[in-house]
Amino acid sequence: MSEIVIRTEGLVKDYGSVRALAGLDLEVQGGEIFGFLGPNGAGKSTTIRVLLDLLRPTAGRAEVLGTTPAEGGPALRARIGYLPGELAMSGKRTAGDLLRHLALLRGGAGTDGIATLADRLGLELDRPIRGLSKGNKQKVGVVQAFMHRPEMLILDEPTSGLDPLLQREVLDLMLEARDARATVFTSSHV
Repeated sequence: MSEIVIRTEGLVKDYGSVRALAGLDLEVQGGEIFGFLGPNGAGKSTTIRVLLDLLRPTAGRAEVLGTTPAEGGPALRARIGYLPGELAMSGKRTAGDLLRHLALLRGGAGTDGIATLADRLGLELDRPIRGLSKGNKQKVGVVQAFMHRPEMLILDEPTSGLDPLLQREVLDLMLEARDARATVFTSSHV
């Protein structure tokens, strides 16, 4: 049996008077693909944000890769590839420039994976971000999540905006990551 790499106990998150998470208990084993399913508004993205320390829980506990997200800080997040559910990208720089910049922020980790992943997804690296469609921006997000070969991937609606062939390619990337012993935590309402 693999070790538990994500654990929540009684996880609660309130936004004022609105309760987004009501006592979530969850365990994810290392090296598996875990599908976190639920309708829009069920708290999937809120859970992910707590796991990444982008939000702090109102009550309860979360642990990722053996530490709480707050204690793990940047060192923990460097071990994770994250694809947010809503990508906010704009600007004159090209997709390739943005991805190389993100790799530099990780100490250069992933630079060598950019071209291969872009080719697999049909992403043109020389196109400016501001001119990319939703689907092409999603491809940029997928590349940045996978390019540094993290030990854990947290993917919020990873196939959103992609055509069926590219959805299959993203699923293949997830299977390959799992086969390389990474854990994949992916949310979807589908």
